[in-house]
Amino acid sequence: MDLQDKDILPREILPVIVIGNGPSGICLSYLLSGYTPYLSQEGTHPNPLLQGKLDQQPHLSLLELDLEYLCEGLEGRSSNPMAVLFDSLLLPDSDFGLDHASPLLWRYEPERATPHLVLGKGPPGGAWHAMEGSMLTLSLANWMELPGLKLKEWMREKRRNVRNDRATPAEIASYYQHYVNQMGLEDSFACGTTVTSIQRVNCEGASGRPLWKVQGTQKREADELGEGSPSEVPFTVCADYVVLATGTHDIPARLGVEGEGLPFVCHSFWELEAAISRGQLDHTSDPVLVVGAGLTAADAVLAAHHLNTPVYHAFRRSVTDPGLIFNQLPKLLYPEYHKVHQMMTQQQQQQQQHGQDLPSSGGTGAPMDQQENNTASMSSGSYPGYVSLPKHRVVAFKPDRKCVLEGEDGRRTVLQVSMALVLIGAHPNLSFLPENGRPLGLNPQEPITCRRNPLEVDPYTYESVSEGGLYAMGPLVGENFVRFLKGGALAIASDLAKKQRAKEENHTTLGGVDGQTESARVLDS
Repeated sequence: MDLQDKDILPREILPVIVIGNGPSGICLSYLLSGYTPYLSQEGTHPNPLLQGKLDQQPHLSLLELDLEYLCEGLEGRSSNPMAVLFDSLLLPDSDFGLDHASPLLWRYEPERATPHLVLGKGPPGGAWHAMEGSMLTLSLANWMELPGLKLKEWMREKRRNVRNDRATPAEIASYYQHYVNQMGLEDSFACGTTVTSIQRVNCEGASGRPLWKVQGTQKREADELGEGSPSEVPFTVCADYVVLATGTHDIPARLGVEGEGLPFVCHSFWELEAAISRGQLDHTSDPVLVVGAGLTAADAVLAAHHLNTPVYHAFRRSVTDPGLIFNQLPKLLYPEYHKVHQMMTQQQQQQQQHGQDLPSSGGTGAPMDQQENNTASMSSGSYPGYVSLPKHRVVAFKPDRKCVLEGEDGRRTVLQVSMALVLIGAHPNLSFLPENGRPLGLNPQEPITCRRNPLEVDPYTYESVSEGGLYAMGPLVGENFVRFLKGGALAIASDLAKKQRAKEENHTTLGGVDGQTESARVLDS
């Protein structure tokens, strides 16, 4: 299903611009388009405290209630109170495996809609379109869905048996793209756009208050522009408010070690897939080195192991570290990751018994018999062809495809490999912001990262603490799961609605002074 790109009008002034068309941006667009949550007359919530609060003003929409008050006393798997609240309302008691009906009733009220524009580089769904298509997602299927369209029902219509209550990334990407059309949101989406600059200015037609000027380029087909025309056209659009919903998968994290830029060192799972599709890896290949202990690294281990390609797996944590993601996943729901954790645990002993180490003062050119001993250790154990190297760090990559590792005791090991995959996470691309967005982080001196230094926002409005009129949501504020990023959409939509009501009340008090000047703008900062 193709989505027609919306043409961005030059110098267009809008109330809200959303940068990023993944699930965060889609969910916010749904709320800004007039879809409004109410407490259903028949609905009840299993939490009596929350139910009692909802019953106090049942005639009001959720966007009109005091959300901070509703958040009090709630607990969940997210540290963001709004994420816990909305998740509790959409999926009550889902952490206990219960399928309790949501007490919310959604009404389409177009008079509440706020004009907005969602910008994205690709089709709606964001990074989900670039993920590996056959592996199962980490989250349960209903945790991936957006309000108003049950994911399980949608998958059943596609005549697919839902296995293990999880979906594949390809299905999730297709669901999000279908969602935009099903809910009639496509007119607010401009795909094929790349934002290059955001800054505060006084745009033409504004009332004197500073607006956000967003600049970038939009991909256009050659036949749309005429023969010989460029494939990308620049655009400039101004808005009262900007929402950052770009995610964090843009720039792979790097080790910062010698030789990391060599051709055999890769930083994405897709480069492994490409090597496999070209027939470069099989059971006769030199081992693949996988660096990292996250889920993407586990996917790479599984993919290579499936081909019987030998795998070295190096990571800095202990296999028993409670912070290791594998120690947080239920075994029955995630059998493939449990298998990788077993491999990491059991095969490390084989490496310790058979692997040959080099003193830390030694060179990087290990004798061939030491290389052969390291490879030979892969033939033993429960998982032949795999060696786990916990509490190891990469020291250097060498042009002859040798990798130098160092254990916690300071001893070094040299491995001969066919390729190295450094899969240690990713950082957001905020190059369109001054200083790559650093002044907006919890620690302005450090780069923005999802876990260690997210953007600092008000926990109940998601508005930037340091830059008024700028909002952020999703992974940029530490929410990595679709299940919880929907709370950010509720917080932002509620805050914008509150500002709209305040503006209307102010205009009523002033008798409509300057009404004609402001008529073209729905929101004011």
